[in-house]
Amino acid sequence: MRLFRSNPAERRLLLEGRMAGPMPWVIAIMMFLTVLAAASGLALGGAARMLSADLAGRLTIQLPEANPVSREAEKQAIIAGLGRLGVVEKVEPVSEEELAALLEPWLGEQGMEADLPIPALIDVTLRRATPADVADVRNAVRAVTPIARVDQHARWLAPLESLLRSLKWLAVALVLLMAAATATIVVLAARGALNTHRPVIEVMHLLGATDQQVAALFQRRIALDALMGGLAGLAAALAVMALVGQRMSGIGSELLGSAGLGLSDWALVLSLPLFGALLATIAARLTILFAIRRTL
Repeated sequence: MRLFRSNPAERRLLLEGRMAGPMPWVIAIMMFLTVLAAASGLALGGAARMLSADLAGRLTIQLPEANPVSREAEKQAIIAGLGRLGVVEKVEPVSEEELAALLEPWLGEQGMEADLPIPALIDVTLRRATPADVADVRNAVRAVTPIARVDQHARWLAPLESLLRSLKWLAVALVLLMAAATATIVVLAARGALNTHRPVIEVMHLLGATDQQVAALFQRRIALDALMGGLAGLAAALAVMALVGQRMSGIGSELLGSAGLGLSDWALVLSLPLFGALLATIAARLTILFAIRRTL
């Protein structure tokens, strides 16, 4: 691209593309924070969508019957009744071993050995998740026993989904703020470079250079500085993301495991330095043209 290329004469006039000065390092820090915020927002948005899709049609039926014989009979009757409903995709009773594994952290081994009336659980997956389908399941369960309880997973985890979406939009706001801050830094750097090289610009004008040619010279330097700083910030952010991803995978949480990036998300994250360089180029060109027309 001609935007990032310069001839030897231009390089002698303005030092560019060598991480000279504070601007590339400041942009690297801004890009580091921008990449982390963007990746977090994309990951949280994906986790919220996956959570909503996974739990939309999931129900759990609790049978608090104390008598084990009656509890087993009611469980089988409910399974048979739900199997006749066209809205139900899958009915899966939770085994006693799975219940024991779920309750052991709370009751301990001695509590599990005690003769406690543990309710039976049945997991139900609906083909859709309309209120009418849930009502059909509730009616089928109440026809067997009125004391059974039907819980919707999405209802209990709705606050968590709302939190994830709020954090996603917070990340979007942070990215926009970082972009605005980067543009402000570029404007200040462009004005500083213009003041520093004012005698050179006057000589160029005397030799017949136009405002657009002068602006192109400065914007190329700023674009290269922004691109190199952005790539440095991206590399640092990817290293941090790899470390965090390794720690998250070691936890073994399904929710944390779903907070990943897809191919389109990675494409957007990796293209952020290019977007930053284009933003810096536009901001530098407008700033320099406006300043030249006002002062020269």
